[in-house]
Amino acid sequence: MIRCGSDLYQRKARLTQPAFRFLKTVIDGKMPLGYNQADGIFQIAQKERKHMDRLIIHADLKKGRIRKTIQGQFSEHLGRCIYGGLYVGENSDIPNENGIRKDVVQALREIRIPVLRWPGGCFADEYHWKDGVGPKEKRKKMVNTHWGGVTEDNSFGTHEFMELCRQLGCDPYICGNVGSGTVQEMSEWVEYITSDAISPMTEWRKENGRAEPWALPYFGVGNESWGCGGNMTAEYYANEYRRYQTFVRQYSPDRKIYKIACGPNDFNYVWTEVLMRQAGRYMDGLSLHYYTVPHEWNHKGHALGFTREDYVETLQKALRIDELITRHGAIMDQYDPEKRVGLIIDEWGTWYDVEEGTNPGFLYQQNSMRDAMVAGLSLNIFNKHCDRVHMTNIAQMINVLQAMLLTEGPRMIKTPTYYAFKLFSCHQENELLESHLTTEKQENGLPALQESSSVAADGTVYVTLVNPSLDDAREVRVELQGKQAQAVSARALFGSMEAHNSFDEPDAVADAEYRGFACDQDGLTVTVPACGIVRLEIR
Repeated sequence: MIRCGSDLYQRKARLTQPAFRFLKTVIDGKMPLGYNQADGIFQIAQKERKHMDRLIIHADLKKGRIRKTIQGQFSEHLGRCIYGGLYVGENSDIPNENGIRKDVVQALREIRIPVLRWPGGCFADEYHWKDGVGPKEKRKKMVNTHWGGVTEDNSFGTHEFMELCRQLGCDPYICGNVGSGTVQEMSEWVEYITSDAISPMTEWRKENGRAEPWALPYFGVGNESWGCGGNMTAEYYANEYRRYQTFVRQYSPDRKIYKIACGPNDFNYVWTEVLMRQAGRYMDGLSLHYYTVPHEWNHKGHALGFTREDYVETLQKALRIDELITRHGAIMDQYDPEKRVGLIIDEWGTWYDVEEGTNPGFLYQQNSMRDAMVAGLSLNIFNKHCDRVHMTNIAQMINVLQAMLLTEGPRMIKTPTYYAFKLFSCHQENELLESHLTTEKQENGLPALQESSSVAADGTVYVTLVNPSLDDAREVRVELQGKQAQAVSARALFGSMEAHNSFDEPDAVADAEYRGFACDQDGLTVTVPACGIVRLEIR
């Protein structure tokens, strides 16, 4: 934490020598070459500063609450997400609590997981929940036809999922089976979880070891009903949604279930219009799925070994989520101008070709700074749309697609995306602030700089700055209006576009304290490294 308003040279005694030299070179208008973390500061090896951007933050103009659920996660019975990633069983040599990996829970708690979606995904519409409760040795096995054709033994079911959410300290979001299930099956699942009345489902839950009902804040009525969830038309699904949601009963008046309808795939605006027109008044949220696929679906490109052109194309496609939110939101506004119905982006993230030698149905991919940039750009966009976006769930939490964590037997590593989420966790439940960034676009169409700003209940202002350039650091002048900054601290994450963690080098990429800023009476000047994220904390 650096106090504002004091002379740079007066701060010298409180800084390491490399950090002091770094600040002085920033003020002199140059970027230092060759510093590294061993010297006490990030390495910056980039061109001299050429740009000065301007960010005005109105600390007294609040635009709406950034729900913590905007940083939600997704876990499906797919590949090694559940089995081996989250759940190893009570008899495993890997340290666990009730079968759930302790190292994974500890890591995820550090980034404040707010909500977790389960059991799918496409798996949700072939999952029959009754097969996953009761004594494990008696649970029915099934073939996971969507993902790898492997046998699902149902050892991880409703009780295990709720236990996972308890350990993580997050809310459960369950997706029900419309594609191959019945209204009765869905209705009884909700009753089993949430009812304390005298009924067969309540008694069965108690027999299976859970006396008290659980809270179930979020329930999805089907998944991708336009595709793997049943190949339905919008009109047909709208009618089915109205029927199924009727029996998602509210068994506790003080524990409302937020009902989420299956919304469109990426640019299908007709689906949104039909659902809002025919069923909008029966839903609390409408889902949206959008994956960032660098190339064509049948040749997506690799998670590593990509080119600069691949990097740019990936980020260009990731940024289209802003267009999708705006255009789907405009349709929703026609039927819901008060924005009661939330846009729930419950599947998003990068999707590449699987790693060589792995099961193609397991969707296992590495994770680099390119993915961290996708995460940072997307999370800033979600913050800016917090009036309509109530929740997002990145796909997926462990070992699948754009994961937070990768595991290999007893070993676990945190990905660059994990550290991006860690930096952004400061925004949870804050108020979005009015802010204006004066910058420019790069020749490739990417923004030179991107940001979002929020204020916490205690008055602390948080700013997340993303620089997608691979070559140039950006210097930005931050002016805070409506608040006098007393002290500033920062953390940052940056590196080469392919920088990543591996099981041989698990700590190659991580966030750390950052001192690439200088403050005075009128604000502060921040240098945002290329391919980097900087988080400011202004008190």
